[in-house]
Amino acid sequence: MDHPPHVSLFKKVSPSLLRILPKLFLFFAIFVIAFHVPNFTDRIRYDIYGIGAREETIQEILTVLERYPVGLANVKKEELAKLIYDEATRYHHDPKFILALITIESSFQNRSISERGAKGLMQIMPCVAESLVQEMGIEWKGDHTLFDPFLNIRIGIYYLSRLNLDFNDMRIALTAYNCGPTFVKNLMERKKKIPLWYYRRILTVYHNL
Repeated sequence: MDHPPHVSLFKKVSPSLLRILPKLFLFFAIFVIAFHVPNFTDRIRYDIYGIGAREETIQEILTVLERYPVGLANVKKEELAKLIYDEATRYHHDPKFILALITIESSFQNRSISERGAKGLMQIMPCVAESLVQEMGIEWKGDHTLFDPFLNIRIGIYYLSRLNLDFNDMRIALTAYNCGPTFVKNLMERKKKIPLWYYRRILTVYHNL
């Protein structure tokens, strides 16, 4: 006796059910994630915005500040650590890289003055700072403005960011920070090699923080 031909399983399922199945599967997947991975949302926030990393990095910055006689009370040091983190990340810099820069420039001596007249933690020339504060909306009260560590950090990080935008290369931007942008532009115009020793020096300090 002949058997009737087998009917495909997919032919037995109505087209409407086939349309619903993917939605049911997606709903089930979301349900499982919601109940079995309670920290899933927090983890996304941590990875994208670095929320969980902020306090940890600030404490690391504070640990570095404690090694140097900055001349600030502990409360002020903590505020300075937060400022370094916030200003660095605002301009997409690694906060520890900024720490390395400050270490090289002034060893965290707030009243430091170079032979050329650069002042403060990030060793900024007053003539440069005076033009930058106008863009930043900071009141310029003469050269001693640069001995305010909070303003000095803000101005210095902003200046580095401007140089990085101008030269589109952090290595060259750091050379300009140290030697002056005019010096670097003259080298580029004459097609001379840009010295990168300053960048390498900062990188060495960065890896040893």
